[in-house]
Amino acid sequence: MKVCAYVAEIEVTLMEDDTGWSSYFSSEDAYKLDDVREALWQGDLEGQSAKYGRIFELRPVVRQ
Repeated sequence: MKVCAYVAEIEVTLMEDDTGWSSYFSSEDAYKLDDVREALWQGDLEGQSAKYGRIFELRPVVRQ
């Protein structure tokens, strides 16, 4: 997930079925992603956002 200059690497479990709605993840994983997204928007880089995975900062390598 990317928010501003940050990317969060969060593990989720993709589920498959025969209903035509595949692939999807659980509501628990969706809430986890929402928590991380909200924390990143608030600038919380070490608390809630890092609770579920790794946080990276994106920086431009070449400027135009």
